[in-house]
Amino acid sequence: MKAKSISIETFESGHFEKGFSYKYFVPNTINAQWEWSDPDLNTLLEKASIKLGELNSFAKIVPNIDLFIQLHVTKEAVISSRIEGTQTNIEEALFPVEEISPERRNDWQEVKNYIDALNNAIVELNHFPLSSRILCNAHRTLLTSVRGDHKQPGEFRNSQNWIGGASLSDAVFIPPASHLVHQLMSDLENFLHNSTIKVPSLIKIGIAHYQFETIHPYLDGNGRIGRLLITLYLVSENVLTKPLLYLSTFFENNKTVYYNNLTGVRDKNNLLQWLKYFLVGIEETSAKAVETLSSILQLKLQLELEINTKLGRRSRSGITLLSFLFQQPIINVKDIASVCKLSNKAAYDLVDQFEKLGILKQAGKGIRYKVFSFESYLKLF
Repeated sequence: MKAKSISIETFESGHFEKGFSYKYFVPNTINAQWEWSDPDLNTLLEKASIKLGELNSFAKIVPNIDLFIQLHVTKEAVISSRIEGTQTNIEEALFPVEEISPERRNDWQEVKNYIDALNNAIVELNHFPLSSRILCNAHRTLLTSVRGDHKQPGEFRNSQNWIGGASLSDAVFIPPASHLVHQLMSDLENFLHNSTIKVPSLIKIGIAHYQFETIHPYLDGNGRIGRLLITLYLVSENVLTKPLLYLSTFFENNKTVYYNNLTGVRDKNNLLQWLKYFLVGIEETSAKAVETLSSILQLKLQLELEINTKLGRRSRSGITLLSFLFQQPIINVKDIASVCKLSNKAAYDLVDQFEKLGILKQAGKGIRYKVFSFESYLKLF
């Protein structure tokens, strides 16, 4: 059976239905063959695809790329959580929990949960297709032991939610009623996996992200899971071999534009404008990620040269420590002693050399051991 066809330019986003004392929005289904005639969309799609391909190729040739991925993930967790109101910065996110002041631990835990949710979801993609199951598992991890842990972690909502305002009566937007969530999410999932339609992956996930945010299937955490969905889809489709693209920074740089473009689809059926904005985000974010990876490689080569020429007999331990710092840029002396197989005294001596070279800088007193940061690396993010 041939899939129905929808024109992006004439797309009708949905309709309102009456709730108890309010109207909620019901989005039209999206599992269809999408078509368009706007030449600008083609141009933006080509630019975004080229930059994303460049990032993917770059990731393949960078040695030990997995060493660098975790800081990308941490940055994404910090920015994506910041959009939702948390205050943790990237350096603080890398500290162990005992180094975090009690009044900031909830924000720290939310960022840590996002990191775990993303990492676990990437592992799950090795065994299962991208699905509501994976998203719900990520959602459960996201809300564990934090402010939203009473809001049905890991489950689609069974009550009405809203966006903006203090209640349903003054809400900016009211998503579909809870009894519609499962069928709408099923349609979204079928759309992502429908091999009978020929829609470019970037257009597909752009439409899917809009639809997810409109369905708002959870009581809390929809923004973070919706942004995570973008990366997970691109990895699941092998558009990216590694999870190196995150749009939260692009969205956060001007949140008003992001929300206005989503609202423009619902209010004015302007899916075309949303997709143009989304593709610009893919292009710009890919370009910045390539730039960051290039800078990381240059920094690594420069510091390896300095260590080999200036540390003498300690250079072997120095190279071992440097490699570890790219994976864990906040570190204490106990960790250094363990990683480099050194006594505490020798570890302190090595730290002293790294401080003189400007590689490490003390970042905190620590509970038992001083804490140091790999500042030049952190600054790249």
